[in-house]
Amino acid sequence: MEEQIENTAGQTNAGQNSGWRGSAEIWLNAAYDALIETGVDGVKIQPLAKRLSLSRTSFYWFFKDRKELLGALLDLWREKNTGNLIKQAEAYAETVSEAMLNIIDCWLMADLFDARLEFAVRSWAVQSSDVMAEIEKADQQRLDALAKLFTRFGQDARMADVRARTIYLVQIGYISMQSNEDIAVRMARIPGYVETFCGQAPTQNELNRFYARHNFEA
Repeated sequence: MEEQIENTAGQTNAGQNSGWRGSAEIWLNAAYDALIETGVDGVKIQPLAKRLSLSRTSFYWFFKDRKELLGALLDLWREKNTGNLIKQAEAYAETVSEAMLNIIDCWLMADLFDARLEFAVRSWAVQSSDVMAEIEKADQQRLDALAKLFTRFGQDARMADVRARTIYLVQIGYISMQSNEDIAVRMARIPGYVETFCGQAPTQNELNRFYARHNFEA
């Protein structure tokens, strides 16, 4: 994304005299980068304008104020992280272990679940009760989706709830600790995680399909 912003800045310098203002997406991308790099306190209009080599007034063509921009960042987080996790939980699977591998896709594919954005929004929530409320709402929606995955495969509601929390809290732990586990090490642990989380080991064919979509050779 940084490369995208740098390219945009170059275009801006070339077009500044012609009154080029950027776009809502460009301003949002810059806000995303600032949030990831420095936290919510770094998401301010003037520094973003400087980053993009645009005038401060250009911002107001696309957003009413900073609050609206921050709201757009939260919308992005909801859609990407909560929305995609729910979709993965509801995705077709023939077995509970295959369904579990669909969930694990989220932890390995940034286009499905953005761990850096998750960490940044949770850090932001420390400063904002409104954002904390959004976090709590998202946590419950995600846990509910994971629990429904298990009840779909015939597990009782009590165990479905426990399994959902086990899966989710482990991953939030990874994110909170900013763990940078080697991909080969993590992949080697996947079969054990699946068996621990859902009580059923994945078949070799399920693992082969999982590894293939992650371009990993076991």
